[in-house]
Amino acid sequence: MSRRSRAREVALQVLFQDDLNPRNNPAVADDLVRRRLRRPELVEFARILVAGVRGNREALDELIAQTAQNWTLGRIAPTDRNVLRLGAYEILHSDTPDRVAVDEAVNLAKRYGTAQSGKFVNGILDRLMHANQDQ
Repeated sequence: MSRRSRAREVALQVLFQDDLNPRNNPAVADDLVRRRLRRPELVEFARILVAGVRGNREALDELIAQTAQNWTLGRIAPTDRNVLRLGAYEILHSDTPDRVAVDEAVNLAKRYGTAQSGKFVNGILDRLMHANQDQ
C-alpha cells in the first residue's frame, strides 16, 4: 500500500467516525491521524482530505445522491457512503487525477466494504467523473 493510500485509509476511518458519531471532537480525530500516520506530509494529506469532505459534505452528498440512481444516501452502507464522499471530493476538489481517485476509492471499498462495494463505488464515481469532465 502506498503512503498516500494509507493516508486515504486513515481519512476514511475519521470520516466513518464522523458519520456514525457526529458529535465527535475533531481534536480526537486529528490525534488519530497523527498517531496512525506520523509522517508530516501524510498527516497533512489526510487532514486536507478530512477537512475537504467535512467542508463540502452537503454538496458531496447531494451530488452522490443524484449520481447514485435509485439509491438514497441513507440506503448506502456507511462505509461505501464515506468512500464515495472521499472519492468525490478528490475528483472535484483536488489535484489527484480522476482515474487515480476512482481507483483508490474502489480499493478502499473492496477492503472495508462488502463483496459488491468495489463495483458499486466504481459505478457511481465513474459516472460522477464523466459528468464532471463534461462540464
